[in-house]
Amino acid sequence: MAKQQTKTTRRVRIREDEPPKRFAVIMHNDEVTTMDFVVYVLENIFFKSHDLAEQIMMEVHTKGSAIVGVYDYDTAVSKALKTMRIASGKNFPLKLTWQEE
Repeated sequence: MAKQQTKTTRRVRIREDEPPKRFAVIMHNDEVTTMDFVVYVLENIFFKSHDLAEQIMMEVHTKGSAIVGVYDYDTAVSKALKTMRIASGKNFPLKLTWQEE
């Protein structure tokens, strides 16, 4: 006797009157991660221009942290975790967090 497959559908209701939540990704300064590496991830993961990447890197260095981008939740978490994974592979303790705007 063959098994009968059932199809499940799930309805997701999107409220048009509420804009999607946005999350700021924040990079935190440390004394080990090199400035060159910070500029590299800002250019290659956060797609910042070289000049803007250097400005953000200096803000992180002088103020202790800086917002590196504002995204939807999934993108913010993905970019932050990817950056920390790459940093960890190079033995840098770079920390990024995200918070709702």
